[in-house]
Amino acid sequence: MKKFKYSEITPEKIFKKRRSFVKTLGFGFGSFTLSSLPLINTSFANIDQNKVTSFKDITTYNNYYEFGTGKSDPYIRSQNFETSPWNIKIEGEVEKPLEISIEEILSSFPSEERILKLRCVEGWSMVIPWNGFSLSQLLSKVTLTNKAKFVEFESVYDPDQMSGQRYPVLNWPYKEGLRIDEAMHPLTTVVTGLYNKKLPNQNGAPLRIFIPWKYGFKSAKAIVKIKLVEKMPTSSWMWASPKEYGFYSNVNPDVDHPRWSQATERVIGNDIFAPRIKTEMFNGYGDQVANLYSGMDLKKNF
Repeated sequence: MKKFKYSEITPEKIFKKRRSFVKTLGFGFGSFTLSSLPLINTSFANIDQNKVTSFKDITTYNNYYEFGTGKSDPYIRSQNFETSPWNIKIEGEVEKPLEISIEEILSSFPSEERILKLRCVEGWSMVIPWNGFSLSQLLSKVTLTNKAKFVEFESVYDPDQMSGQRYPVLNWPYKEGLRIDEAMHPLTTVVTGLYNKKLPNQNGAPLRIFIPWKYGFKSAKAIVKIKLVEKMPTSSWMWASPKEYGFYSNVNPDVDHPRWSQATERVIGNDIFAPRIKTEMFNGYGDQVANLYSGMDLKKNF
């Protein structure tokens, strides 16, 4: 797979400005850092749209229904969640299935800082300094068969520790999926930490996926299984409400969710009276990922 340089992912002028900005913040460099953060629409004045969200906001304002449906539930209810021992299975359309421990993953794939924007389908966003590496690196540990067209992610099922799983809010365990080319894109990230710290339980410890051009619910947390499959998998939200949630779930300001407009978003951390900002197609990562959907009707394939 081609290695992307900063300048190939982000225009040179933007890259140089962000490199300088990162230095002023004191962040270390990985292969993405702020060069991966797209220029966000700046039509609204007095909003620092490239400001990294605070650790407090990132870790106390979450959707993680395994621990409850309230935004503070994951923080409150996950503190004693045990993440060791932890193994991840990679199976399905592979020549030889693999089971790998979180310790081996952490030692095999050096973490890099990736400052990326999260956009929730509920109409809010954050800018998060994740630590992790490309999913394609992990998938390189196995040989895919020619039937591997999609990737299905399965989160842990542990109702003894995850009180939200005791209720049929969703069809547990949580499942999500990607097309194989989406999974292999360098921006598709295996997350193992944030703010250069161990990934907190409420944010998906010990390992989660993050796809910055898709709505946040596509990024499965606490993953225990990665399955390569031939047919498009049905995600948990597709199963729960197929008219509201599609397989692709790309950020798209022109396709509203039945309950939330997608044209604008609230930036978490801004003043409560701050105006909403305009949402960009693919969450601002169109230059990197739009080619994946060439010729597709993205209103039909939502």
